[in-house]
Order: sequence, then structure tokens, then C-alpha cells
Amino acid sequence: MATRIAKRLTTEELEAGLVEVLRAPVAVGVVELIVRRPTVGGREILDEAALDIVEGLVGDTWRVRGSKRTADGSAHPDMQLTLMSARVVDLLAARERERWALAGDQLYVELDLSESNLPPGTRLALGSAMLEVTG
Repeated sequence: MATRIAKRLTTEELEAGLVEVLRAPVAVGVVELIVRRPTVGGREILDEAALDIVEGLVGDTWRVRGSKRTADGSAHPDMQLTLMSARVVDLLAARERERWALAGDQLYVELDLSESNLPPGTRLALGSAMLEVTG
């Protein structure tokens, strides 16, 4: 996995890239990358993954990392999986796909993830799993 510093984009480059980000599909998406975090800071790129209602992405460490969004610092039950726009991460990674996993998300999707397109409560079919958007 890439570790060198990526090119830093200018404001103009980011604004120009936003045009492509906003063209993401709104109805049917594609999973472009699956990343499991087996250890804190670790990344494992997968061709396929198992999802579990309790574990989230099986083998991922989301439960042991905790959350700043819970009173006791425990893992947030509504944040088992994180989706990232493939178009956004591609722009931020300066079009270097091998850098995508460094973002730390689990599912990189070609889909408009905006709240106006996927408000909380929206259900997404992913293989045989049904995901619910929580915000």
C-alpha cells in the first residue's frame, strides 16, 4: 500500500474535480473497493467480504477502536460500516487508486452519497445484505 505523500491539490484543482464528483450515479451504484482494517492503522484490500449485523465487516476492528460520538467511548452501534464516494477519494488521492485505502473507510462506492440522495433511513442492497443509512 502507498505510504509516500500524495500530491497536494490546489483549490482550483479541487473545484474542477467537484464537477466529476457531482456526476455520481444516484440510483444504482457499484462497489469499487473493499477495505478491512484488521488492526489499528492496518488495511487489507479484499475482493469480497462478509457482512454481519453485529460485526459489520467481518474481521474489521470497528468495535475495538471506539468512538468519540458515544458517552463512554465505546464503538458507535450505528457506524459499523463506512461508505466513501469513489469519486471523492479518487480526487483527494490525486487519481492514485492505490492510495484510496489510506482514507480508512471500508466500502468505496460509485454512488451519490449526499444526504439529499441518501437521507438517514435509506436502505441499500449490497449483495445479499441490506444496509441502512444512519447519517
